[in-house]
Amino acid sequence: METSIDQFIQHISTNPFYQACLILIGGLLIAKLVNIIISQVVLRITRQTPSDLDDKIVHVLRPALFYSIQLVALALALDLVLPAHGYWPSLILKSLAVVLWMVFFVRTVKIVLRTFSNEQRTPLINAQTLPLFENFGIMVVLGAATYAFFSIWGIDMTAWLASAGIVGIAVGFAAKDTLANLFSGALIIADAPYQIGDVIVLESGERGEVTHIGIRSTRIQTLTDVEITVPNAIMGNTKIINESGGPSKKTGVMVSVGVAYGSDIDKVKKILLDEAAANNEVCREPAPSVRLRQFGASSLDIDLWFWITDPLQRGRMTDALNTSIYKRFQAENIEIPYSKQDVFIKELPVQK
Repeated sequence: METSIDQFIQHISTNPFYQACLILIGGLLIAKLVNIIISQVVLRITRQTPSDLDDKIVHVLRPALFYSIQLVALALALDLVLPAHGYWPSLILKSLAVVLWMVFFVRTVKIVLRTFSNEQRTPLINAQTLPLFENFGIMVVLGAATYAFFSIWGIDMTAWLASAGIVGIAVGFAAKDTLANLFSGALIIADAPYQIGDVIVLESGERGEVTHIGIRSTRIQTLTDVEITVPNAIMGNTKIINESGGPSKKTGVMVSVGVAYGSDIDKVKKILLDEAAANNEVCREPAPSVRLRQFGASSLDIDLWFWITDPLQRGRMTDALNTSIYKRFQAENIEIPYSKQDVFIKELPVQK
């Protein structure tokens, strides 16, 4: 029996074909073993973490390791079977390994970025910027894979890099405005001076609700249902008033009114506060307030300050309060003066 085993071992040790077969079988068994360890041990550990990001990465890593082990075993087997002609098969196997891991890293980049976007771990990566970061990550992976592929086959990349540099300069000059909008869009999303749903006022005077923050532009819906599209390069270099900013979305509104000299100022203030309190859309906190702003040329100028929850309703609420205040002043016989001019005729023309 021992003699038979020794003969079998000696026969295998002198036959490269049998050795190659054993290497292939061993590689398959090792790959299966690694696959089982990942499935039974590693995945069980990752499932205990609060995030499923590591689970997804392990699922992608498992086939990459499985086939990589078999590629290594195949390369060793070919070196035994084809020792004099193993150069080209070795290059082909290395190229396959590059493609295999390129697919792994592309899938990993997508998984990581989409997880960050869905879980909102950083304001820089969201639904609007996700395609940009995905494309950038895929380009980086493809660039690294191309470099590795050229290095494996001994291709000189100097001329290719020089050509790519010239093309990049030309594209940069041709698309400088587009690139400026892209970078500004990324900075706007990262800095978050405004968000979707905020009411903003541009330096040029346009006012409306932000409906979309894209990579190239920002869209604003005005109160007249007109959509304004502003390039992000302009939005990043202009003064913007965010009426929805701050710790609360509440917005202060001022209504100015003038009453005649001699009016009961305490009564006027009480009427203004009563009209603000009677409107259910006026916030109770902060409470409305009244100030005698100045002594005008023909009236006592008084400001009523109140707060509303929706900045888009500023115009409608101003109209509502102005209307109710005017009707109340009429009922209370409080005069709202207006500019008057008296014309004195010194003499009439002589009748001829």
